[in-house]
Amino acid sequence: MNPDGVPRKVLFVAGAGRSGTSTLAGIVSRLGMHVPLPEVPPDDSNPRGFSEPQWVVDVHDEWLSEALVQVSDSRPQAWFETGKICSREPARIRVSEWLEPHFGEHPELVIKDPRLSWFLGLWRVAAIRTGATPVFATMLRPPAEVVGSKQKYYANKLGSAHLAASWVNMLLHTERATRPAQGDGGRVFVRYEDLLTDWVKTTTALGHALDLQTIIHTRSDQIREVHRFIDPHLRRVTSTLDDLALPKRLHELTAETWEQLNDLADEGGDNARAHATFDQLREAYVELYEEAEAISRSTAEHARLQARRRALAEGRAETRTLADRVPHDVRAAIPPSVRRGVRKALGRERDEQ
Repeated sequence: MNPDGVPRKVLFVAGAGRSGTSTLAGIVSRLGMHVPLPEVPPDDSNPRGFSEPQWVVDVHDEWLSEALVQVSDSRPQAWFETGKICSREPARIRVSEWLEPHFGEHPELVIKDPRLSWFLGLWRVAAIRTGATPVFATMLRPPAEVVGSKQKYYANKLGSAHLAASWVNMLLHTERATRPAQGDGGRVFVRYEDLLTDWVKTTTALGHALDLQTIIHTRSDQIREVHRFIDPHLRRVTSTLDDLALPKRLHELTAETWEQLNDLADEGGDNARAHATFDQLREAYVELYEEAEAISRSTAEHARLQARRRALAEGRAETRTLADRVPHDVRAAIPPSVRRGVRKALGRERDEQ
């Protein structure tokens, strides 16, 4: 609680990159909520700014690199890898200690980053430890527009199918990660189109749903500032799923996920029946991904061999050791004690302690 009686809250703005998260975070910050400084500077892909703390981006990049997870990762397994980091006590302490002093600037903070969904569990715990209530807003933008925007501004070379699959993976797990838990203060789903069409109505509803005092009691000068901030041409990429030419099952699953997410944004749409539907959609996506992964091993192996050939063509030395050149069945026949002796002689003995 601060001297004015406004309790601590942290609004976590989640969702896929290029889905309007910067727009929402930019609106609520101009209405008085605090984005911890310093912020990520604007660039050509987002000239009006990202409204995201640089520290948050840096720590997420660090953790994603450690987990070998991409920002737009389509693997269901990636959630398990980042989940291991979320469960670490030192990581939770690190985030709590970073959050704490920012409440001295304002009792209601906004944290936004396209990488945020990978670590929502950690941030929820950290916020509660500082005496703050975590609340969540997930941005919803048609998946074809998200994919098109990433291809336009990020020069993504992984293709529409990969980007659509990563959108499904991100949104289905974000929905699961933001379901009500002990200590939470609620969640909302915000359509990007609604935000651009009538940001006052949409943001006011968000403020009341999440009991954000800064939004509920905003001033007229702040409202005028947001009007200047909102660009009627922000929706610069428009396309449909048909434009992406996705594989049939991925197309169907993406369309169904988008339809169900839209229902969550309607009053009364976020209910137990919807949660059960999303559980089924996640299971269907995992099944689809595992099937695709199982039959595409040759493609992965071909890519590995191509990379090796390029490395040799560029004159880079092979990194295989003498032991690596020995056939596996021969190595397996060598007694472990002998293998340990050889490693020790070569200075490669592992630390068993």
